[in-house]
Amino acid sequence: MTMPTVEEFTEKAEAWLEANARLRTPDDAEPEFVWGQGSFAVPVFHNLGFDEEQAHLRALQAWQQKKATEGYHAIAWDERFGGLGLTRAHARAFGRLERNYVVPDSHELFSVTVGLIATTIREWGTEEQQNDWIPGLLRTDDLSCQLFSEPGAGSDLASLGCKAERDGDEWRITGQKVWTSGAQFSATGLLLARSELDAPKHKGITAFIIPFDIPGVEVRQIRQASGGTSFNEVFFDNAIVPDSCRLGPEGAGWKVALTTLGFERDHSASGGSGAASGGNWEKLLATAQAFDRVDDPIVRDDLTRMYTFLTVQRLLNRRAADLARSGTPGPEGSLGKLMWTEGMTMMSGVVSRILGPRLIADSGEWGSYEWGEHVLGAPGYRIAGGSDEIQRNIIGERVLGLPGEPRVDKNTTWRDLPR
Repeated sequence: MTMPTVEEFTEKAEAWLEANARLRTPDDAEPEFVWGQGSFAVPVFHNLGFDEEQAHLRALQAWQQKKATEGYHAIAWDERFGGLGLTRAHARAFGRLERNYVVPDSHELFSVTVGLIATTIREWGTEEQQNDWIPGLLRTDDLSCQLFSEPGAGSDLASLGCKAERDGDEWRITGQKVWTSGAQFSATGLLLARSELDAPKHKGITAFIIPFDIPGVEVRQIRQASGGTSFNEVFFDNAIVPDSCRLGPEGAGWKVALTTLGFERDHSASGGSGAASGGNWEKLLATAQAFDRVDDPIVRDDLTRMYTFLTVQRLLNRRAADLARSGTPGPEGSLGKLMWTEGMTMMSGVVSRILGPRLIADSGEWGSYEWGEHVLGAPGYRIAGGSDEIQRNIIGERVLGLPGEPRVDKNTTWRDLPR
């Protein structure tokens, strides 16, 4: 079959969207921001209740499954996975069209399922695993989370201690994961576990796709400082999984993790405006104006630096998006992630100097105390998806070609590492 041109594809896709979704009207647009009107919200992490968040995810799944009837959920994926086998250009064209219609907003767990877990299985799974798992993940029949970080293994992820002991054709999983986004709604998770105690820490890890409905798996929600429960602890108490759940060769879990993290650190889609999470330039400037701080020379300098930073960030993300279109995101994604978190931290500092005591005392003044949710949430993203220090190491070693950081434990077995 001849591949349709982007124009031919767009014409057909637009007709389908017209028949299955409502075209956006001016009434559907975000209301224009006017100081003092409506609600003022700048949280970095959402604060939805369990039922509200679950309903949102179900609406997203329903829309994804509707698109799947025509292959629009996986346009650039192979037909054997339920996709259309077309190009990224076709997928981007559909994305542009879809933004003109009223559809559910995305969600982090939804992006992890489709953008991280499914893509990692495509890179590392056997043909049988790919056929069994990928179609359902792309349709989001079930959702899947990322089981990497542990209480004692965050930035130094390779030191993780959740154990996987092999017994014939089965594995016994024992340990704990933490800061797991979306685990309370997930059916499976991509798990990294220690399978070789006497191997160096990077070489003794094995990856698994582990179901959550088996005995020995418990999910506990974590209450955030800002009020929400986005994150979870996940405990494994002698959970038994078959070897068919192993993803990639035994002991190759670190390489599997690097594939996943490469996609996770590509934040080119965020746009770089500062509006994706937390506050944005428009609200920051309005706050300074509302509290008569724009004539303060220090605040004016802060605002100038903030505006310049966000402009550079936006241009960088455009470049990163172009690089990502060529295939799997590379280490350049670390620069975008680093600037994203630094931008949120910078905005916290600027708004703190603007508001002073109003930031921590709920005086009832519109647009003041609400900024606390941004200030409380921003530090979390400095460790999410790899800490700032890890990102700088990646940029230095893999982008700039600088010598690697000395690692005295590189060849030390995990069993002998101090803990």
